[in-house]
Amino acid sequence: MKREVAILGATGTVGQRFIELLQGHPWFEISVLAASERSAGKKYKEACKWRMETPMPEAVEDMTVVNTNLKEVKQAGNVDFVFSALPGSIAGPIEEEFAVEYPVVSKASAHRMKSDVPLIIPEVNPDHLQLISVQKKKRGWNGFISTDPNCSTIQLAITLKALMKFGVENVIVSTMQALSGAGYPGVPSLDIIDNVVPYISGEEEKMENETRKILGTFYGEEIQPANITISASCHRVNVKDGHLEAVYVGLEQKPTIEEVKEAFRNFVGEPQRLKLPTAPERPIIVKEEIDRPQPRFDRDAGKGMSVVVGRIREDPIMTVKYLCLGHNTIRGAAGAGILSAELMVKKGLL
Repeated sequence: MKREVAILGATGTVGQRFIELLQGHPWFEISVLAASERSAGKKYKEACKWRMETPMPEAVEDMTVVNTNLKEVKQAGNVDFVFSALPGSIAGPIEEEFAVEYPVVSKASAHRMKSDVPLIIPEVNPDHLQLISVQKKKRGWNGFISTDPNCSTIQLAITLKALMKFGVENVIVSTMQALSGAGYPGVPSLDIIDNVVPYISGEEEKMENETRKILGTFYGEEIQPANITISASCHRVNVKDGHLEAVYVGLEQKPTIEEVKEAFRNFVGEPQRLKLPTAPERPIIVKEEIDRPQPRFDRDAGKGMSVVVGRIREDPIMTVKYLCLGHNTIRGAAGAGILSAELMVKKGLL
């Protein structure tokens, strides 16, 4: 029997991507769509300006959108757990209200850095899900909140995890981030045409702090952040989808470039071993072409769930440098949440 899910923030771009990716899912079925008061009471096809490149699924067209509060969602249908695609600015109290009764798998930023909330990339830190029992005991909830990282953080952390065996000490990352990462309507055209915007509010702090938490160690009731120095500079570029990052890593050991490539190629995690439905066969794909990865050509690798790495070479200041690319609205958003939920099913948490 499939688990029934509610989507909070269902009319936004991340909510739409959740709906798109959940069509035909073998384990999950959408039972409730929730959004703002402006959309509540309308059929989904009337409330939502559909922005995906695939057609709106017929299964949701005539579903009635409900207001984003616990009472209305409970009345609207059976719910086993909740996907939150809410804006970070409003997600905090709403997700806590739902977590009293339901597991909440959140893409929002509101709870990511809370000490008792796991920040999960299934291939990287599945053991951090042990924080859920700590959280439930501390807060007295029947449900819980688990979060997914920032879109640009996910692809960086996956590649760094593959290099941890060499002793990651220092990281410099410079991002070239797609327009879709700003949501809809996003960046005004006159700001981005013929231009690069060299600032994304809060993004650099997220990359630096979230990555250390994700790569940190679970000690009984808390996460000890990884002892890695990370410096990020984030930039918005005129690309629709796909974040590209230039990464410079200082390593304790001095592996050859071929050893680094093999570490990337051979990297797998629990989603691959468990054969989770949304898991890519290869979390990291190495490109040998001198001019790859590129967003237009590589963002859909692994159905948008793989991180593509290229231009791997020695660095005269650090140890190694490379480019990595990820699809920011699939692996970096809704796809990450669905994969996390699949792992929770296998762990007996959902």
